[in-house]
Amino acid sequence: MATREMNVKVWGFIGILAIAAWLLGSVTDAMAVKGEELIYRANGVVLKGYMAYDDAVAGKRPGVLVVHDWWGPGEFLRDRARALAKLGYTALAVDMYGEEATNPEEARKLSGELRKNPSMMKARFDAAREVLSKHPSVDSKRIAAIGYSLGGYIVLEMVRQGSDLAGVVVFWGTLKTERPAQKGMVKARVLVLNATEDPWTPMELVKQFKAEMDAAGVDYKVIDYPKTKHGFSRHDADSLARRFNMPLAYDAEADRKSWAEMEAFFNMLFRK
Repeated sequence: MATREMNVKVWGFIGILAIAAWLLGSVTDAMAVKGEELIYRANGVVLKGYMAYDDAVAGKRPGVLVVHDWWGPGEFLRDRARALAKLGYTALAVDMYGEEATNPEEARKLSGELRKNPSMMKARFDAAREVLSKHPSVDSKRIAAIGYSLGGYIVLEMVRQGSDLAGVVVFWGTLKTERPAQKGMVKARVLVLNATEDPWTPMELVKQFKAEMDAAGVDYKVIDYPKTKHGFSRHDADSLARRFNMPLAYDAEADRKSWAEMEAFFNMLFRK
């Protein structure tokens, strides 16, 4: 009986140690990822970014610009920046508005102003790129970008203009453009992660995008996620859909698979 009680106590103690070790590891991981709020400017406009990086990683590493959807910068973007930091990158959650939209009317106004002013769009993107490139943890010669919805449109527009990026990843992004890519202009590799039930990016538009990329000689790949809607990576997509009566929906499987595709793309891009 004494032996049995001793065994129970020993295994209980081991279990406590295991839990403590797991908790310590989780805390250590959380402490290693640094998040810094920062202010920068583009043509006099104040922009608010969020830099995330793993303080435990030695030396310089690739940097990734994370560009928001039409809602503007917010916690979703910061979460993605921190997730990239855990993968060993330094990530900057970019502010293309100077504010965050609280409803579709505001988002439509802010995104519309950005779309109709390509020079303003480029100035704000380039300002963020400069901030990221100058961070002490970043190898300025290895910069990539990811974008969600409007952010996907923005990173593709930068690619079409010949921006010096290693690659870009587009999550449920807007593929339509009035300035198609020209042969010899595009330097970046492109990965598009597309929702097949997205009314803003119908499959006919995906077909046109592929034709554009082929004609321009771009190294690109499009992956379609069947039966998924716009916003499939946003955990709050369902609540936004109900609140504003919009065709959005979170999809856990598509979220997981698309993120894994991004990881593989970056591993290939930076030969990790």
